[in-house]
Amino acid sequence: MSFLKITSPHGHGPLTTAGIMQTVLLATLPGVAVMTWFFGPGTLINLLFGGALALAFEAAALRLRDRNPGPYLRDYSVLVTSTLLCIALPPYSPWWLIATGIFSSVILGKHVFGGLGYNPFNPAMVGYVILLISFPLQMSTWQAPRGLDAVPGVMDALEALLLPAHYDAVTMATPLDVLRQNQGLLMADLQAQKPQFGRWAGVGWEWVNLAFLAGGLWLLFKRVFTWHAPVGLLVALGLCAAIGFDSGSSESGGSPLLHWLSGATMFGAFFIITDPVSSAVSNRGRLIFGALIGVLIYLIRVHGNYPDAVAFAVLILNFAAPLIDQYTQPAVYGSKPVKRDEP
Repeated sequence: MSFLKITSPHGHGPLTTAGIMQTVLLATLPGVAVMTWFFGPGTLINLLFGGALALAFEAAALRLRDRNPGPYLRDYSVLVTSTLLCIALPPYSPWWLIATGIFSSVILGKHVFGGLGYNPFNPAMVGYVILLISFPLQMSTWQAPRGLDAVPGVMDALEALLLPAHYDAVTMATPLDVLRQNQGLLMADLQAQKPQFGRWAGVGWEWVNLAFLAGGLWLLFKRVFTWHAPVGLLVALGLCAAIGFDSGSSESGGSPLLHWLSGATMFGAFFIITDPVSSAVSNRGRLIFGALIGVLIYLIRVHGNYPDAVAFAVLILNFAAPLIDQYTQPAVYGSKPVKRDEP
């Protein structure tokens, strides 16, 4: 009998890279649908254009590395990267902004380190941070959430993509930006007087976060990842917000519900920090990894220069993931931990 000569790890069961990536893409659909309802088809145009660019950059990089692009393009991993980045970008972004972000994610965030499985940082967040630092004005230009009957149409989205200089958008500061710039208003007055706020958090944003929460819970049900990192992030962020709420004074950092349902909280908790390559490995390590990201998100949102901080917090903890792994790896089965002799 002849045996196949293959090396570990040996995969058993229905989970494959392509299957997992397809499941992640499907899980983003509720969030994308709600974003489209409140902000219009700009996000869909971003996704289509960004996905096409990502496939082209991936194929070119693989050719330069003397690899056959076929198998890598069919595992959907680069489409997951482009989808996560384009969801985070403002709708109706110009083509050059999307192209710069996709190039940074695919080439600088992934292939520079050796491709899928070797990247120490989340590729989508690498592209996002590069864009945020380089083009802060374009990255902070978000449409006002007005509902599907009042938002721009498909032709407007194409004009914004291809002819950004000729496109005039109705923009609005995000709720987190309003909170960070608050001067003297009590939280109750701020939420009552500013049109950015809805029942629990920002208008539109609260429903976007709930939609990504639904998609993330479905991924948990499908066992794509464990609960440790998302729960660590949400619990730590909620505790920090509860401590800093200060009964809603003018110095308040916002309630836990406001932070959970604003910005990219649920998107980051279930779709970004759960990246198996750039996060911690053990369950205890993932819990610590997520909790530290939650603390950093709160500190940067309330005391930093950026209203939302998911990308920065994730990249900082990507640096720390190997150290977390070193102290949280379980002992090998059947072995005993080595005790150091006292001097």
